[in-house]
Amino acid sequence: MSIPNDLPPVNRYITTHDSEGKAVFSTELSEQPPRVHMGERASFALAYTTSGSPVKLNDDADIEGYKPYLASPPGLTVSNGTVCRMVDFAPARPKGAMHRTVSIDYGVVIEGEIECLLDSGEKRIMKRGDICVQRATAHAWKNLSQDKWARMMFVLMTSDKPTVNGKELGEDVHTVEGVKKSG
Repeated sequence: MSIPNDLPPVNRYITTHDSEGKAVFSTELSEQPPRVHMGERASFALAYTTSGSPVKLNDDADIEGYKPYLASPPGLTVSNGTVCRMVDFAPARPKGAMHRTVSIDYGVVIEGEIECLLDSGEKRIMKRGDICVQRATAHAWKNLSQDKWARMMFVLMTSDKPTVNGKELGEDVHTVEGVKKSG
């Protein structure tokens, strides 16, 4: 049984500068970022991406770099860049797939209660406003509600591949429905 997502749409407001250097809102892109559905389990809204550091803002170069991802979303991360996305988790579903990204991720609960599960078996229950700093570890997410959708915001930044006892740990997203390998 599928429960309709009743969370409000995600709006994204991008600022820029007018010809006099004053801050204005960009009209270059829709204020509603595209959504990618991962079956009935979850959906992603790709709020923004960047490449390189420092980010090149002149002539809206960062906006131009983001545009191709609107038609063809990246994997979970963008090489040498950042990804900001909102993820909605359906209620009454088993935990999501255990996966690892080669990144440092800041995950903030916006609505609901989410359980963060690690491959060691450890877990934490996260409530609105809680933050998980995910440091290239294997993890999965679960919405604890039986009847309400939950939402998290994630900002991911690529990292070095972690090495534990001489073994390099790489990205592992092959079990996550609807997500391609990062490139």
